[in-house]
Amino acid sequence: MYNAIIMEHFQNPRNVGEINHADGVGIAGNAEKGDVMKLYIRIESDRIVEAKHQTFGSAVAIAVSSMASLMILGKSPDEARRITREDVSAALDGIPPDKMICSNMAPEAIQNAVNDYLMKR
Repeated sequence: MYNAIIMEHFQNPRNVGEINHADGVGIAGNAEKGDVMKLYIRIESDRIVEAKHQTFGSAVAIAVSSMASLMILGKSPDEARRITREDVSAALDGIPPDKMICSNMAPEAIQNAVNDYLMKR
């Protein structure tokens, strides 16, 4: 069983969907292993003002995506890129060791979305 924060973000994920004409899009995960996250970001005045995700996978993968989408709001692209899997795990009050692989998706998707934004500029 997962803790209450993970279950809350799994059952009521935040920021689900896509952003039309997003400033950056990042994909992370592995469809063959079952978890994939697509993260969309919109940036104004060097701050992430909107983040949405589409996630396919386990309860933890969905919770990780939901939490990560909240964690990057208001941050600069550089600040967002410094978010680690440990930061996401801590925000979710700990992820079971056998599911920590899911927490890798968030920093990778954030990094990819920011890189996409920087390449488009």
